[in-house]
Amino acid sequence: MSQALHPNITAADSAFLQTINDTEHFRHYDDEARDGVKDLYRENHVNQTLDFVLAQKAKYGKLDKLEMGIWDALEKMNEFVDNSDPDLALPQIVHALQTAEAIRMDGHPRWFILAGLIHDLGKVLTLFGEPQWAIVGDTYPVGCPFSDKIVYSELFADNPDSKNPAYQTANGIYEAGCGLDNVHLSWGHDEYLYMVTKDYLPKEAQWMLRYHSCYPIHREGAYQHLLNEQDEETLKWVRAFNPYDLYSKCETLPNVEELKPFYQELIAEFFPAKIKW
Repeated sequence: MSQALHPNITAADSAFLQTINDTEHFRHYDDEARDGVKDLYRENHVNQTLDFVLAQKAKYGKLDKLEMGIWDALEKMNEFVDNSDPDLALPQIVHALQTAEAIRMDGHPRWFILAGLIHDLGKVLTLFGEPQWAIVGDTYPVGCPFSDKIVYSELFADNPDSKNPAYQTANGIYEAGCGLDNVHLSWGHDEYLYMVTKDYLPKEAQWMLRYHSCYPIHREGAYQHLLNEQDEETLKWVRAFNPYDLYSKCETLPNVEELKPFYQELIAEFFPAKIKW
């Protein structure tokens, strides 16, 4: 279990972590995973190529799809269930509020709470017709060898990039120590939400949003040869966020209407009424 928290809070001081009884229950990708999880990753691992990622960045980086407020986006996610989650089938607004409330419980800064609330809002990609394999799931570098520390890594055998010699050297298209900001990760809600919100939030929040699904790096320690000194600071904050994202999932549902005024005020502190998506 990762207990990397905000530098001012230790695991022993975390009111939230003291409520968690069984951290080993989460992220099981064996026979305990929900039905359909491996099928989604099969599609993801076959189709997430460097060319696909670059095309998606160009397509969505224009931020010309619609204008919408943050709370409106949360409400649109009320019926969306992440099919890559092996643990629970929760609507996204429920997971968003559970995460944010756990962060709030531990007394973190308001921007940190907001990051918890919005961290999965990039999943509005579903509104534009994107399939779930191009929205959810763990992210990982493309344009270089696929690590065996990626979930269901054996499924990359049918990915065209795994047969491209240019991508199969140790560093692939990158230089050693180039840094995470210069590495193309598989396309999904993380990168998209980073594009949408980067002008409004502190850099620590941006790191959390952009890399929270990159478990092969922030949890498994893969691709260390591509990281630089800045990434040590970046990953410190991603790991600080991770326990709240992962361990706040439960069947106890938050009262959305009761919490709504607090979070609408918090959103207005950082965002205009509508932003470009």
